[in-house]
Amino acid sequence: MVALVVAVAENDVIGRDGQLPWGRLPADLRHFKALTLGHPVVMGRKTYDSIGRALPGRPNLVVTRRAGWAAPGCEAAASVLGALARAQELDAELVCVIGGGEIYREALPAVDVVYLTEVHHAFGGDATFPTLSPTEWREETRERHEADADHAYAFSFVTLRRR
Repeated sequence: MVALVVAVAENDVIGRDGQLPWGRLPADLRHFKALTLGHPVVMGRKTYDSIGRALPGRPNLVVTRRAGWAAPGCEAAASVLGALARAQELDAELVCVIGGGEIYREALPAVDVVYLTEVHHAFGGDATFPTLSPTEWREETRERHEADADHAYAFSFVTLRRR
């Protein structure tokens, strides 16, 4: 199964200058870790650069056009399809695509489920998430969290399944 794991603002923004525009949402970081730990993660090189290291406890597959690119704890792949094929070679039951925008767009035809964190605010940004059609995707679960002392913005964890 291939999953997208993504946090998205109300206006489809997912990033600004290589960072999350809403800053840190600790509950979302815990949710991300719970979803991805032990599973291969597929990301673009810019997403890797924004994280700054391989994510521990999971194979890290980085899609890059840079010949010879290497980073500790990561495997390079020339394409999203190549990264997904490599993840299958690892006998993964679940492969998590974690960004960025272009990687999400390229992976979308192969995706079975989207683990979406909706951040209930609009932000300026330079990376966006593609709009998902309700005719292709059905909402399976939704869990809303209000803003609080640790979370500057309200957000919802949503699971979408391909119809």
